[in-house]
Amino acid sequence: MSFKALAASLAVCVMALPRLALAWDPDGATVQKLRSGDAWAEVLPDTQGAALIHSVVDIQAPPRVVWNVLTDCHLAMKMIGNLERCVVLKGDMRQGWDIREQDTKGNFILPEIHNVVHSDYTPYSLVHFRLAGGDLKIEEGDWRLVSLGGGTWTRVIYINRVKTNIMAPEFLVRAGLKASMPKVLMNLKRESLAAVRRG
Repeated sequence: MSFKALAASLAVCVMALPRLALAWDPDGATVQKLRSGDAWAEVLPDTQGAALIHSVVDIQAPPRVVWNVLTDCHLAMKMIGNLERCVVLKGDMRQGWDIREQDTKGNFILPEIHNVVHSDYTPYSLVHFRLAGGDLKIEEGDWRLVSLGGGTWTRVIYINRVKTNIMAPEFLVRAGLKASMPKVLMNLKRESLAAVRRG
């Protein structure tokens, strides 16, 4: 194999790494833990100093209901406790994509973060998002909605490969993400169940 061919092959492999990292499903042990009604999360170290987040929750609501809550920029602050602002800058999710700007307030571990995200939408089943600007160094992930129980339940799977631009030990950042993600998913569950009750 020539040097050029080898370099091209390696480049393809490197570009495929983020997508491979997003190919995750909860195993049997994780699914068992979901029966308690709580959300589950793990945060693993990944390449380039990134953190790889896996999180999941089961919600007794149809995928369409969960989707409408998940993609509503106005409801985002009810799900993400430190989110101060969510604005659609460009595009329209009804046309399959948009770019959103989000600002979060900081705490003793994480500073304020300004984030711009490009999202591609496959209605009622998938939101694929990636970094489009702001303070983060790396961000790419999926929200996946899996229909269960004949469409009466939804399994929400969240995967994100992310690297912050802050001067803090990586293990502390991972610990903060692991603590926050179940809260976000439980807030999504609460708002989705409220939407079901409202009809």
